[in-house]
Order: sequence, then C-alpha cells, then structure tokens
Amino acid sequence: MRRRTGILIGAAVTVAAVAAGAGAAVGLSAEDERPITGPALEKAGAVALEHTGGGRVSETEAGDEEGAYEVEVTLPDGRQVDVHLDEHFAVLDATADGDGRSDDQRGAPGGR
Repeated sequence: MRRRTGILIGAAVTVAAVAAGAGAAVGLSAEDERPITGPALEKAGAVALEHTGGGRVSETEAGDEEGAYEVEVTLPDGRQVDVHLDEHFAVLDATADGDGRSDDQRGAPGGR
C-alpha cells in the first residue's frame, strides 16, 4: 500500500513539474515581445520611415525573430509594412502585413 502511495505521489509531482515547465515556456515567449525604447526607438523608427518613404510608426518590437528590431509602419494609404532591422539598424527586409511579399517584390514606394 505504501509503495502504491509513493508511486502516485511521484507521478503527481512529475505531472506538476511538466505543467510548470510548459507554463514557464509560454511566459518566456510572451516576455520576448517587448517594444523598442530609448535611443534605439528613435533610430529604428527613422530608418524604417526612410525605407518606406514615410508614414508613421505604429508598433515596435525588440528581439524580433526575424531580426534585432521590427518596426511596423502605417503608410498614408492605410497599408502596414513591417520593417525588420539588424542590431546595427540595417534593413533586413520589409513585408506588408498579410501580403507575404517584400516592398522590392511588390514595387511599393520605399522598396530598395
């Protein structure tokens, strides 16, 4: 009987540990999405606006999976473009939301 109780307790502890690990992994991914701040925000925004030929910065993210920074620019016509930058603020690519193509592929203003 004691052995059975010990096995059940061990199984419960294992299940709890696995659940806690999964919760921690989810928490880490949510923490990764943080806005760009300080001087980096000013530099990243300026580079993104120059690349798109204008608009306004509507959202930013530091530590983006596609580069060091992501700047979402809303163009005057309402389209949104995500500009991905490396750690030195060089443009890696720019993709219109929902389009899947870069500015260069679409021939949109600001494509280089």
